[in-house]
Amino acid sequence: MKRIVILTGSEQRHTFLRKFLGLAEGIEVLRSFCEGWERSLEALVATEGDTPLRTRHLMNRAQSEQDFFGSFCDVVPDNSRPLFLPKGDINLPVHTQSILEARPDLLVLYGCSIIRDPLLSAFPGRLVNIHLGLSPYYRGSGTNYWPLVNGEPEYVGATFMYTDAGIDTGEIIHQIRARVVWGDTPSQIGNRLIIDMAYTCAHVVRRFSVVEKMPPLPAPAQLRVYRKKDFTEESVAKVYANFAGGLVERYLAEEAGRCSRVPIVRNPALSLQAGP
Repeated sequence: MKRIVILTGSEQRHTFLRKFLGLAEGIEVLRSFCEGWERSLEALVATEGDTPLRTRHLMNRAQSEQDFFGSFCDVVPDNSRPLFLPKGDINLPVHTQSILEARPDLLVLYGCSIIRDPLLSAFPGRLVNIHLGLSPYYRGSGTNYWPLVNGEPEYVGATFMYTDAGIDTGEIIHQIRARVVWGDTPSQIGNRLIIDMAYTCAHVVRRFSVVEKMPPLPAPAQLRVYRKKDFTEESVAKVYANFAGGLVERYLAEEAGRCSRVPIVRNPALSLQAGP
């Protein structure tokens, strides 16, 4: 039995993961620390004027999350022992001391603030960060959004990595690529990936003691780094124009070749198909 603490957010996708792990065989969730929305993309866009495309995109994303995860989150028991707190408070002494006293085997990070000492020093090699995106190809903010803006679905995925003092710079443990099907929207691709990520995460936790050290991926020829300020009306128009213009269909026709040119880390100790 692996005993874990989850550090996460409080949006529907975060609720889904912590409740999923709380029900997973072989895992005991000692506590979940769930930070608020105060610095979210939605909060940022709400402070700006004239944002109809961004607002609609974020509303569509929220509705899609409700469609994918809402029923599960509403009816399953919550074994994740959640504590809700403002964004950034996870590093307050009262919370770090609580985590240290719980003595978990692992800390699982998904959508929380940057973790600092003393937690970093107390759990060397035992902080697993779930990064929605394929490192090192896309970095920064919206790392599964910008590949779709750029017409590159092969770069959409999830990365499990050790946490260090940087931002998404830790050693990679394992990666999965998004499954894309005909007729997908951007949100459907993202939410199907989150489901696959949850199954894979449970497997990473259970098999953590035997995961292998993996060689790093080659440095990408092109550095792609995006920030929240790059999320513009023009970028939203571009992503939906791509989908209307047949992005999914072209990708599915070329999937094998495109993915072969974008290698990802597959840990031999985690050779399991994502999903139930």
